[in-house]
Amino acid sequence: MQDPTTATRRILVAHGTRSVRGVAVVGDLARAVAQRVGAPVAVAFVDVLGPSPRELLAADPRPTVLVPCFLAAGYHVHSDLPRHLEASGHPSATASRPLGPDPALACALVRRLREAGWVPGDRVVLGATGSSDPRARDDVRRMAAMLAAEVGDDVPHGFQAAGEPLVSDAVAAVRREVGDAGAGRVFVASYQLAPGLFHSRLADAGADGVTAPLGVAPEVVGLIAERFTAAATHVAQRR
Repeated sequence: MQDPTTATRRILVAHGTRSVRGVAVVGDLARAVAQRVGAPVAVAFVDVLGPSPRELLAADPRPTVLVPCFLAAGYHVHSDLPRHLEASGHPSATASRPLGPDPALACALVRRLREAGWVPGDRVVLGATGSSDPRARDDVRRMAAMLAAEVGDDVPHGFQAAGEPLVSDAVAAVRREVGDAGAGRVFVASYQLAPGLFHSRLADAGADGVTAPLGVAPEVVGLIAERFTAAATHVAQRR
């Protein structure tokens, strides 16, 4: 008997960026997830460029699951994406939980830290974009706590666009602590999915090193695949 979830369409929803590299990374991520789940994965963007979730949904009435690839649940998760679903008039579309916070992302962040030269004993600051939505800022705080559990040390967080403290201020505060202790480096763990404006700004935060975005880290690919599989199974059970 055919797996009923194979008839379900899958859409990876990302923010969107003017960075050519950033768009390419999202495409690479969708292809990696498609290989993992054994089914095609389309890509939609909620800002900057298209296609939008509404456009993809309106073009195909098949049962569809969307995974919002956002690292914290702010405006795009709570307001923007639901409006896209409603405006599309799609008869059977379901959105999963966003990616973050999640322990799998903490493991991916440690992977990127090690690639950047971090070693135990170096300090870490989680660098996020920020949001006017307090729920999203709380998600970042929770993610920082999960990362702290992985690295075995306190991990303060900082924001770039909205929220306090700023990443640069968080790095400066840790530098003062490191100075008082007499040694140690400070790394910014980039809490970004793909390259773009906000990731590039982390280089100016004053740290000794900045990690690459999460991108196609195996933990990220696995987490998105899990979101798709769980949501597709739920849709199939309702039919």
